[in-house]
Parts: sequence; C-alpha cells; structure tokens
Amino acid sequence: MFLKKGPTYDWLIAGLGNPGIQYEKTRHNAGFMCIDAFAEKNGARIEKHKFDAIIGEARIGDSRVLLAKPQTFMNLSGKSVTAIAKFYKIPYDKVLVIFDDISLDVGKIRVRRSGSDGGHNGIKDIIELSGTNNIPRIKVGVGKKPHPDYDLKDYVLGKFPESEKENLENAINKCIKAAEEIIKRGIDSAMNKYNG
Repeated sequence: MFLKKGPTYDWLIAGLGNPGIQYEKTRHNAGFMCIDAFAEKNGARIEKHKFDAIIGEARIGDSRVLLAKPQTFMNLSGKSVTAIAKFYKIPYDKVLVIFDDISLDVGKIRVRRSGSDGGHNGIKDIIELSGTNNIPRIKVGVGKKPHPDYDLKDYVLGKFPESEKENLENAINKCIKAAEEIIKRGIDSAMNKYNG
C-alpha cells in the first residue's frame, strides 16, 4: 500500500534581501539578517544552493522548517520563493516571509497574516507569482527616510549607522521569537505578543 506523499516541510521561512558583499548589512537585507540569526540560534546551516536560493533546514518543536535566502535580487524574490513552495508542496499560508519596512522604526517588527505589498517590491513579486496575498509575513522596521527628497533606493541600500545597531539587534531577536511563535502556537499568538 502506498501512502500519499505530503509536504516534506511544515513551513518555509524566506528572508528577503540582495545577494553580494556590497549589500550585506544594508537596510534592504534585514530579511537575510533575520534568517541568518534564526539559523544560528536553531543550529541550522544555510549553505545548499537550490531554486535560486541558499537554503537550509531547522526543527522548531515538532515542525520541519525550510529556511531560504533568495539570490534573485529583491525585485524577483517571487521566482525563488514560489519555486520552493511548489516543489516541496508547502501551502502559501505556511510560507512566512521576512522583509524590511521603512514605515516602522528601527527596533520594531510587525506580524501580519496577509495583506497588500505596501510598496515593497520583494513581497509584491511573491504575491504576483503565487496568486495570493494570504502569505504570513514579519516586517522588520528599518526606519523612515531622513528627508522626503532623499532617494529611496539609496536609503534602503545604505547600511545601518552605529547608533541604530542596538535597536536592529533587538528587532532581529524579536523577529526570531515571533517566527518561532508562529510555528509553535500560530500567527494570532505571535501578533498578540509582538505587534506592540
């Protein structure tokens, strides 16, 4: 008797960013930073190259979790994320996307069950290619532009100043805890605890 094969992983967590040394530690790479910290805390190694991403796996409670850092550049994140979800048969309500948000102060995070792209090209591409906006997400605050005329691209591709490093670390730690909370106890619990 053959059993129907279900999803290999219970969750996919994708942190968004841009590949390359020149983009390391920039505001736009907050998603990558959270994935790296999540992997380190949970003893995972993100080193396999598949589906235009660097991937690894972790176990959170009873759940097998696939971690991914798409290498397509931010605006094409959907190509990688949807390919992984389809291959491993992970439903989109179990695809947690972590990305930067300029409308939140550095140090803040926001957990959402679904929603629009909010002007963020990475999640926009994922929504377009998946055909749904019912994708859970954690938005990591990177702060507003210092001046309305300041070029947004230059701002998000800039590095965090020393004065913001402590707040950034706090946000990354909250992001890890929120992701673990979502996997263990559900998104409502995470929203109650971490959307302050």
